[in-house]
Amino acid sequence: MTIGVRVKTIAVMTGGGDCPGLNAVIRAVTKTAISKYGITVWGIEDGYLGLIEKRLRPLSYSDVSHILSIGGTILGSNNTTNPFKYPVRNKKGEVKFNDVSDDCVETLAEKEIDALICIGGDGTMTSAAAFAKKGLVVIGVPKTIDNDLWGTDVTFGFDTAVNTAVEAIDKLRTTASSHHRVMIVEVMGRYAGWIALYSGVASGADVILIPEIPYRIEKICQFVEKRNSWGKSYSIIVVAEGAKAVGGKMVIQKKLAFSPDPIRLGGIANKLAGQIEQITKLETRAVTLGYIQRGGTPTPRDRILATSFGYTALELLVSGVKNRLVVMKDGKLSSVPLSQVAGKIRTVPKNYPLIKAARAVNTCFGD
Repeated sequence: MTIGVRVKTIAVMTGGGDCPGLNAVIRAVTKTAISKYGITVWGIEDGYLGLIEKRLRPLSYSDVSHILSIGGTILGSNNTTNPFKYPVRNKKGEVKFNDVSDDCVETLAEKEIDALICIGGDGTMTSAAAFAKKGLVVIGVPKTIDNDLWGTDVTFGFDTAVNTAVEAIDKLRTTASSHHRVMIVEVMGRYAGWIALYSGVASGADVILIPEIPYRIEKICQFVEKRNSWGKSYSIIVVAEGAKAVGGKMVIQKKLAFSPDPIRLGGIANKLAGQIEQITKLETRAVTLGYIQRGGTPTPRDRILATSFGYTALELLVSGVKNRLVVMKDGKLSSVPLSQVAGKIRTVPKNYPLIKAARAVNTCFGD
């Protein structure tokens, strides 16, 4: 578990999709490293792509000042690059996948970098665990608006995404009420329903559809019609992009041939709108929030969580710990082995307390 030598130089990178709070982690890591331990910090631009292309730059104390409240990442990010399966096109136009991870290790060695702090989700951590097996000293910091990273109770970026979704749903409610419509709001989350569940409950949605609970379109239509018979002239449905019908498949928007995670979900709201309107004859509209959930100013909770994660990552390194993911479990900061996180997704348990609470106030889950 020990590094064996004093950490003198580190590198920090942000991988995967952007989210609010990334800059807060970069700030915490860099300021703690410089002011408390005198450690030199390098920033890797655009995630693993920047590491492959040797795009590293030194980070000073002033570089990370005044970025706490800014969304996105000053280092840039990339969610389509895997150093262990990197697409290269030859002169014939053919694409072959090469393992360029050794080149990445060599790049870090050239800069005399002792340790790498990877900020990202499951894809980033899967590669981070693979680098750890090659001998790199790695500490992971959990980031994703989807809140689906295994091993931690919460990831930063999630709270801001939920707040953004709730604000949008609240605004759509007045339109739905005025026009007596069924309004379907599609939120992100990939294969986990955390954003849909939390934003749906917080906004008082009438129907919440998540990947963990396959729905029946007849149940949804019956519920909406019953509300209409009660004099409820509109309904709000919040659906996770990965929701699917019983025995059905997730709606795929497109596939990216050379991405480590090639499937891009999207379109379930439009599909549902057509089905519900056809069956119930009630006017139905679909809204997809999309990347709006990723942007904007991080909430105070995400700023605090991101700062705590970044600081803890540095403390783990200087104490001799390596190849771990910083996590929040039962309200306490700790860490778990990266090898345990790789390739896993944290989904919503079907008996999750918030689902029970939602059902108790007559929220429909389509089952």
